[in-house]
Amino acid sequence: MDFNVIQITRINADPFTFSDKYNLIFPVSPLASAKIYKNQGVSTLKICATLYINSKDSQNPVVGKLTENDTSVDIYFDYDWDEDTPETYDVWYVEIDYTSDTVRNIKTVMSYLRDIDPETSRGTETGVNG
Repeated sequence: MDFNVIQITRINADPFTFSDKYNLIFPVSPLASAKIYKNQGVSTLKICATLYINSKDSQNPVVGKLTENDTSVDIYFDYDWDEDTPETYDVWYVEIDYTSDTVRNIKTVMSYLRDIDPETSRGTETGVNG
């Protein structure tokens, strides 16, 4: 099992604001997609995620860990949340390629945005195309 972080990029120039802040649950769950494709003949799971992180003290999120469980993968994007409800966000795009001997069996990806201090997380389940 091996994963490669292709990119972690902040994609907004100005801080992003949600129009309805009152119905948000923190941390905001990642928006994610997942697809199996051939990379130089090797079946590879591509995971793309959009993360919303407080723009006040924005730092690059880190791909924490990736775990394969039968037909699913759990992936954690780690950051340090300042515990205040954000007014604005930086939007981060993260792209990962994952390979294993059983990658073709993966049907779902659970992606989590995880605060490392104190440890809390929110996740999103995504079906795998391919």
